[in-house]
Order: sequence, then C-alpha cells, then structure tokens
Amino acid sequence: MSAALVWFRRDLRTYDHAALHQALRAHPRVHCVFVFDTTILDALPRRDRRVEFILRAVEEVDAALRAMGGALIVRHGDPLVEIPRLAAELGVSAVYANRDYEPAAIARDAEVKRRTASAVPGDTASHNFHDFKDQVIFDRSEVMTQGGTPFSVFTPYKNAWLKRLDPTALRSWPIEDYASHLAPPRDDAPLPTLRDLGFEATDLAALGVPTGMSGAQALFRDFIERIDDYAATRDFPAIGGTSGLSPHLRFGTISIRQLAAYAHAQAGRGASTWLSELIWRDFYHAILWHQPRVATQCFKPAFDALRWDDAPDLLDAWRAGRTGYPLVDAAMRQLVATGWMHNRLRMIVASFLTKDLGLDWRQGEAWFAEKLLDFDLAANNGGWQWAASTGCDAQPWFRIFNPVTQSEKFDTEGRFIRRYVPELARVPQKFIHAPWKMSAAEQAACGVRIGADYPAPVVDHAEARARTLARFQAIRE
Repeated sequence: MSAALVWFRRDLRTYDHAALHQALRAHPRVHCVFVFDTTILDALPRRDRRVEFILRAVEEVDAALRAMGGALIVRHGDPLVEIPRLAAELGVSAVYANRDYEPAAIARDAEVKRRTASAVPGDTASHNFHDFKDQVIFDRSEVMTQGGTPFSVFTPYKNAWLKRLDPTALRSWPIEDYASHLAPPRDDAPLPTLRDLGFEATDLAALGVPTGMSGAQALFRDFIERIDDYAATRDFPAIGGTSGLSPHLRFGTISIRQLAAYAHAQAGRGASTWLSELIWRDFYHAILWHQPRVATQCFKPAFDALRWDDAPDLLDAWRAGRTGYPLVDAAMRQLVATGWMHNRLRMIVASFLTKDLGLDWRQGEAWFAEKLLDFDLAANNGGWQWAASTGCDAQPWFRIFNPVTQSEKFDTEGRFIRRYVPELARVPQKFIHAPWKMSAAEQAACGVRIGADYPAPVVDHAEARARTLARFQAIRE
C-alpha cells in the first residue's frame, strides 16, 4: 500500500481516467507526472502546434490536480531515463499508465517497465508497471471473429463491437472520490514555457483552437446541438458539420467513453453515424495492434510490390496546394494554414496523391504526420491505406475518385475553395471546379490567368486513371 506514480501521456484530463482511478484506489499516496519526450520533440520544427496544444492541456491538468490537493510533476527528457529516475526519487512501488498501441510506444513501455523494476533497491518484484485501456472502447483482442482471428473488414467488426457493448465498457472511472490520495505539490516550481522546451508560440489562439479539457467540453457541447444533422452535413467542408474533437481524442483531453456513451444513447441517425466513426477509430487501433507492420508496409502484402512513381515536383505541388485541381489545393492549404483537414477532403487528397499522381501513400502519410494537429498513427495509416487500396477493407483499387466530380458534389458552390484559394475568388460557379476550361477572355474577366496566377492541372485525370489501373493490374497478374 505504498506510493504510486501515474504517468500521463495521451490522456491529458483529470476525469474518467482509468490509470489515475486505479492508482488512487490502490495506493494512499499518488504522484502524477508528464514527460515532454525529447526523443519525439527534438525532431519537430520549432513552431509545432501540437507542442503548444499539449502544453496548454498540461497546464489545465496541473491546475485541476492542484484544486484537488495534488499537482503534476513535469519533466523534459527521455522517458526511459525520467520515469525510472523519478520512481526511485519518490520511492514508489508501482507506475501506472494508460496503454498506447503504437509499436514504438509499446517498445518504450516495455523498456520503462524493465528499468523501473530495478530503479529502487529492495524487493524488485513489488515494482510494477500497470497499464490500462483508456483511449479506445475495446482494445487488443477484445473484438474478434468467431474463429478467434482479428477482423479485417469494418462492417463485421462494427457489428461485433456493438454486440459486445454493455454498460461496463462505457463506465466512467471517477477521480474525485479518491482525491485525498493525491500527493501534495512537492515544490512551487513553475511549469515550463514553450521557450523552456525550445519551441516558439504558434497561431493556435489566433485560429481559435479550443485547448485542454475545458476546450474539449465546449466543443462537445456545441456539437451536441448539431449532432442530429451530422449524417447530412459531415461530408461538406464549407458547412462545418463535424465535431472538431479529433485533436482532443488524440491527446485524451476528452474521454472516448463519454463520447461513445452519449452517441450510443441517442436515437437519431446523426448520432448513429458519428458512433460509427468512433468505432472506425477502435478498428484502426486494433489493426495496428495485431498487424504492427502496417506502420511501414501495406496491409495487403501483395501490394508491397507496387511500383510507385518518383516525382518530387508533383509531391511538392501537392504539398503546396498547387496541383491545378481547386478542391485538392484548398484542402492542402487548409492543412498548412490550420493543422487540420476535413475528413472528406483527407480521402480526396489521399486518392489524388496515390491514384492521380501515382505517388507512394507513405509520402502522403508522412506529410500528414508532420502537419496534422490530430495526427494519430493508427487512424492516419488506416485512412491512407484505405485511399491507396493497400489496406484493410480498402477502397477497391479500380474505384478512383475524380477530383472534379468530388468537388462538384461536396463543394458545389465553391465556398470552401474560394476560402483557401483566393486566386479563384471571382471565378464563377460554372468553372470553379475546373477553371482551366475558361477561355482567355473569361479568365481575364475574373482576374486569374491559368498557368500564371493559378496552375494548370499537373496531370490529366483520365490519363492518370489509366496509369493507376495498369499499375494495380500488373500486381494482380
């Protein structure tokens, strides 16, 4: 019944927190720590929105813990060193954490467990590393086929997921009842600033991005007012029909159980559709857990033999939002400008990179990993492999998004395009999806010269489609 240490990671909140709940129940004295991991941070640009987002969440966690009599210890370094050292310094008998499912994180936790076991002299058997399910509803092998194998198709997985769902899966892990077990602050040292961490302030505040637990709850309350319309509006980027909660799910500033429980309790189509999106998230985490090789390889091994093109100029055009296809370009510019991209647009730009430009999905995945505020390896990898037709339950390789018809369908009036591609602001709706079809006189009338002010298409879609079909057909043969 000695002290314990709770290691916060992708769970930056002080309510419905599995590891914190379990530690507080089992130990009379519980310390809390967050480590700014230099093995991750050192590779990031000095103005990375994610670091500022995390810091704001950490500040709120510390304030909430202090209101309950505790505090958050913050370290800046390698967790392999910092966690065992802090465990020894505090004389704790156990470290508690919520599970991470990424291959690198699993290896990290195994090493921390090994090092922590020998960090304090004495009975090493009492030094335990306990991990808990917290960022998904079902994890590891909890949802399997009747034959005991992992699912590779979403709909059967979803059906099994829903069949398994019961109140215990959605129960909350309370903290307040055991708050007296929180260890009091050890000192009054201030939390680190961005500058202390080696980073610069970003535009999160200017963009109006809500941060921390309070920001997540504000977004959720707002979404509840719109959830009935979710199924009808979620695919239209100009409308803003999504919840905006993906960064908060990524960093755990909101509880997945809270969201799933709410959605499951509602009767409408909007809530049911949104719950399906949450189940997709569990599905991709299960895929990564059972098939960690997907982090670098195709889920379908045969497609590792695909011969992707090597075209750095096309990759640069895609990254910069200068492909000549307005909706693709608007989406890519939204990503750079805000650190976020609408889900429908993620599918469109991923299809364009792999099926129109003929480039390896891993190049696109890496760009998203660098720019997305909500980057999550499982979901990002699953989405990219879906679009590239190399993944589980993927878009069939012979179905290829047409970037013009997608634009006409999901941004009919060109409102989203004009927001992020101001060169096309005066282009009439008739041409907004394919401005290269305008005559020279029509271009002059709306103040844009295709090929000068705005690029002509970098590829012809019909020709690119034929090349993609041949590329995949060669594998099948």
